Amino acid sequence: MTETSRPAPVGLASEEYAVLSPRHRVDRRFILWRTLNALFWGLGVVGVLVTLYALFDSIRTWLLPIILVVGAIYLVNLAVMPTWRYLVHRWETSDEAVYVLQGWLTREWRIIPISRIQRIDTERGPLQQVLGLATVKVVTASSEGGITIEGLDVRVAEDTVRHLNKITQATPGDAT
Repeated sequence: MTETSRPAPVGLASEEYAVLSPRHRVDRRFILWRTLNALFWGLGVVGVLVTLYALFDSIRTWLLPIILVVGAIYLVNLAVMPTWRYLVHRWETSDEAVYVLQGWLTREWRIIPISRIQRIDTERGPLQQVLGLATVKVVTASSEGGITIEGLDVRVAEDTVRHLNKITQATPGDAT
């Protein structure tokens, strides 16, 4: 799976250390999953604010602008964030490292050498289960904790976990 001909993000490649640009995109259902997450959170937050507005006359004058601003932020979040994140998110595993490029407003590029992996987890929340998606978490001893690859097809996630488990077991090192 290793391929060094793909360019790394600007400023990340050097002659002594070749950095791969991750080639795998998350599953397209990631967009729906992120949209539903944003919708449910938005309905919950705006619902609480509207309930407070309806119950307490004394706070209506200053709460209405807050409701409008928060509602507008959630609408932009719903309309832009899921697709934008889908277009940015990339991941890849090799025999040497796990690579992830993710973000929305800020892009985060993370590389975890195989020898540093302590634990590999798979997570499937209720919406992910319905949509057939999973999240793979690669955990290290670092205070940063590792990386998360969201929005993978369940079979792809299972294959990735099996692959990572196999190569971490065969890789010498103390994972610290």
